[in-house]
Amino acid sequence: MTGTLAPTRTAELRERAAAALRRCGADPEALPGTGRIEVVSPVTGEAVATVPGAGTADVEQVIDRAHAAFLEWRTVPAPVRGRLVKRFGELLAAHQDALADLVGIEAGKIVSEARGEVQEMIDICDLAVGLSRQLEGRTMPSERPGHRLMETWHPLGVVGVISAFNFPCAVWAWNAAIALVCGNALVWKPSERTPLVAVAAAALLDRAAREIGAPDGLNTVVVTDADGAAPLLDSPRVPLVSATGSERMGAAVAPRVAARFGRTILELGGNNAAVVAPSADLDLAVRGIVFSAAGTAGQRCTTLRRIIVHESVADTVVERIAAAYRSLTVGDPFEPGTLVGPLHSPAAHDRMREALAEAVADGGTVVAGGERVGAGPGVYVRPALVRMPGQTAVVRRETFAPILYVLTYRDLAEAIALHNDVPQGLSSSIFTGDQREAELFLASDGSDCGIVNVNIGTSGAEIGGAFGGEKTTGGGRESGSDAWRGYMRRATNTVNYSRDLPLAQGVSFGA
Repeated sequence: MTGTLAPTRTAELRERAAAALRRCGADPEALPGTGRIEVVSPVTGEAVATVPGAGTADVEQVIDRAHAAFLEWRTVPAPVRGRLVKRFGELLAAHQDALADLVGIEAGKIVSEARGEVQEMIDICDLAVGLSRQLEGRTMPSERPGHRLMETWHPLGVVGVISAFNFPCAVWAWNAAIALVCGNALVWKPSERTPLVAVAAAALLDRAAREIGAPDGLNTVVVTDADGAAPLLDSPRVPLVSATGSERMGAAVAPRVAARFGRTILELGGNNAAVVAPSADLDLAVRGIVFSAAGTAGQRCTTLRRIIVHESVADTVVERIAAAYRSLTVGDPFEPGTLVGPLHSPAAHDRMREALAEAVADGGTVVAGGERVGAGPGVYVRPALVRMPGQTAVVRRETFAPILYVLTYRDLAEAIALHNDVPQGLSSSIFTGDQREAELFLASDGSDCGIVNVNIGTSGAEIGGAFGGEKTTGGGRESGSDAWRGYMRRATNTVNYSRDLPLAQGVSFGA
């Protein structure tokens, strides 16, 4: 990409966004609130729309409406609730191109990644439909004759979903599809930077709800700032808040919700690393590293930010990644062949430059990339590869931009210690041809992350497994496996079908 984008590009994106919204039957002006929020596309750095902004009173009214919908929805059998999610998935598939357009316009993702995000939404609907017939509890043996001991699972209520700009619709869908089959209602606060795709996705869910006769108000979008979102954190009618964002955001959200004994699912920062062993298939490793580090312009929570390479292959690995970086096409995400789109804001570029300057001051060497590409208000940069003498403070801190730090190691124990010596614990991987090394990395004294991979990169999780991390990543789990339990409450039930009343533990009370 060279030069500035044509002045007409913003107008084209504005029309493209409006057309996508129309195809989804979405009207942003129907959003609650009387304020105005400007939607700036990172593709050009200019505004493509404005939408209503909600205040605290608006959000409180939406919560009340969602709670009323929940009271009705929770009585609907779970397999019937699954019909809503099934129809929603069908509508997502029919409108995949329109939704992907909005993801590209608002988040700056290249076409394949934008379509992939919508595919995640479709996939989680498929999973949730099956789950709607499998919300099982256990039956346990009772110590008392003529008694049955079991557990049952019940809906929680209103789930508040706070999503981030980098996955503007998929993460909400992870929550929404599961929460809905579990019998909950939702209030969705998308990033103020990416409200259009939220409005479009919500319109499709509303359509599915109307078609199957589900209650109104099961999901409502509110576009607001942190102050306006306060009721989501403070209202006892929101028993669960699922929040995706920075570690700083999570540190503010968690204690506030906990103060009223609410629950949280937190998906926060990631400082993800890959160990490259001397036995690794370097062709495979380099491909996995480059996608994980440069995809989405380094703006995924699972982006690869550190590689820990055995000293015997470090020079080769660095040379090959540097060559791959120099070949990456950086530019307009809608152009064929583009692999790296824009940073989301000038502020992200400032943080990237500051981190690179700090790394160099610490003795690091920028081997490739780091420079801005082109001119104009849209911010495009070439992913940076930085060789470091050690794991300094800047390496231990997540910078939400395409910077990949290179560290070296002599033995696997040293590599694992370096890997774990960061506050975050989201995603990790090891590239190795040695099964013993792979198993050690997967073991309890190996990687301390919530996602631990072998011979693939750190990004690109499938919806079948639970997604989330440890330490300052927040400990939350979303999507597959048994993550559904986080959206329900457990009840332990004892049923006495005898004519006697024996007490547990052999207690005797009275005659």
